[in-house]
Amino acid sequence: MGDPAGVGPEVIVKAMHEPWVRAACRPLILGDVTALRRAMDVLHLPLPLRVLESAADVPESPSDESLGVLCPRPLSLNDIAYGRPSAAACRETIHFIRTAVGLTVDGHADAVVTGPIHKEMLHRHGFAFPGHTEFLQDLTGAPHVVMMLAGPKLRVALVTIHCALREVPDRITPERILLTLDVLVGSLIRDFGIARPRVAVAGLNPHAGESGRFGREESDVIAPAIHRFRRNHPSCDVSGPHPPDTVFVRAFEGAFDAVLALYHDQGLIPLKLVHFYEAANVTLGLPIVRTSVDHGTGYDIAGTGTAHPGSLLYALKTALTMVHHRRAGNTRERLEFRRES
Repeated sequence: MGDPAGVGPEVIVKAMHEPWVRAACRPLILGDVTALRRAMDVLHLPLPLRVLESAADVPESPSDESLGVLCPRPLSLNDIAYGRPSAAACRETIHFIRTAVGLTVDGHADAVVTGPIHKEMLHRHGFAFPGHTEFLQDLTGAPHVVMMLAGPKLRVALVTIHCALREVPDRITPERILLTLDVLVGSLIRDFGIARPRVAVAGLNPHAGESGRFGREESDVIAPAIHRFRRNHPSCDVSGPHPPDTVFVRAFEGAFDAVLALYHDQGLIPLKLVHFYEAANVTLGLPIVRTSVDHGTGYDIAGTGTAHPGSLLYALKTALTMVHHRRAGNTRERLEFRRES
């Protein structure tokens, strides 16, 4: 569910009323049932809920049309006031992410689809990670993960994620680019069924440095990394560095299967411009399938009933696509899950 004091419960209720969702999968909601019922009341959209008190109660094959909600300790409305989550709500949010990963690693679920969290609120209550991506990496012990935003006509992966803009040039190293390309290309093949992915690597500077006039990162770091990757993977179509102001247009028009952006806003601004209501955040490199909405908690509109479910619906579609391709390739991996002590 994500943050119960945000729009997460509302977009879940709206998404669960789309007929194709429950025809395509058996959703299990992990989150506060009080927040979910409040959202149902606000939207006047009832759902047949079945509250489960522990992960052990999750059935392998549900026998009725009810929607399972795992919620051992429902919170009070005071704990989940819109835009003002309590310490208890923050702790619950972290607990449910951990539980979802555990269920999926253990084979009780095929994928995790996460709702929006408010990082600052969680940090105030002991959350030690910049965001979902880093937390999931720690939980699964994955050696290297990549954030990718995916929409119907554009996919964008990131070399650096949550850091200050002034730190980006120092964080862009040949090794980091190579690791990111390895994970990205491997996932496009395994999770999206693209036999020979076409990946464009964006430059860092205006006009991709223009032969060193506007910076040497392209010639000294990015281009050598691309050359090394192509030498080691001659069957892969990886090109660049491309001028950042045009590469996303070319990808949107179908020239590439994905763009590798160098930093957060370089990649997310064009992606959200064209796919704001139909994009998903995907964590590549995990032993499990994980997708997420690509928006925040929406504290300013929580409770108004106006939150758009499009991103959650696309996250569900993307998760189903990835599960299908992993099953077809029989590529499920096993990694140790770091459980709570």
